[in-house]
Amino acid sequence: MQSNPGAAEVPHRQIAEQIKAQIRRGDWAAGERLPSIPALAETFGVAKQTLQRSIDQLRVEGVLITKPGSGTYVRGTKRRLNRLSRGRYGGHRGYHADLAARYRQHLTEVGRAPAPPEVADAFGVPDGTALLVRRHLVRTDDVPVEIGAAWFRVEDAAGTSLERFEGFGRPLYQEAEEALGRRYATAKDVITARQPDRDEAEILQIRGDTPVLHLLHVAFDDKHRAIEVSQATWPGPMTTLTENYKIPGPAEELPDDEPGLALG
Repeated sequence: MQSNPGAAEVPHRQIAEQIKAQIRRGDWAAGERLPSIPALAETFGVAKQTLQRSIDQLRVEGVLITKPGSGTYVRGTKRRLNRLSRGRYGGHRGYHADLAARYRQHLTEVGRAPAPPEVADAFGVPDGTALLVRRHLVRTDDVPVEIGAAWFRVEDAAGTSLERFEGFGRPLYQEAEEALGRRYATAKDVITARQPDRDEAEILQIRGDTPVLHLLHVAFDDKHRAIEVSQATWPGPMTTLTENYKIPGPAEELPDDEPGLALG
């Protein structure tokens, strides 16, 4: 296997595509360690620096992961997020057992912290206002795939179970509804793509130039007052967002003798 000097793509990109093709064929399975850089460079007939650039590109794309002192491995399959935050509520406002089986959420912090700008804006309070935060990390197959945080007003959550450092055995929104005496009525999701900060890159085990997807989820009561503001950050290359929805049929035409809407 060698790169084609006459191809439009530069050599390291050609090799990256060939490695991806081999992974798709099953030559290297998820979790399998690739040969060393010198061995791969010899296989592809290129310099070690060229092969290293191919590996770097595939790491940014989320195809490969490098473990210091161990080697380069094929990353697992992409995490598919079904219906974004709607999946947390479900068709019957329940928990999705299939997600619970595949992903394990670990509570990492519960306490009061200054509100970051996007959370403060969602609550309509000044930046840095003290809020109650519940932070978590989601893993699948021991790979970190999500950094999350749920924020509540201190005056709403003080003295409730939301301040306890413990899981509830049910979705957080159900616990919050009972603890706060308010029902979640509507919600808004805002998704952005950006570079990770240093802590996010370290926790998610990605390079600093690997893009992440960031979700801001705001849940409101029936008076449109924010109950909870949640954040989630995922490694972009290994995350697929899927939205399933119905497409409305054509509007029924009015009968010929039915008066229409007059415009004028």
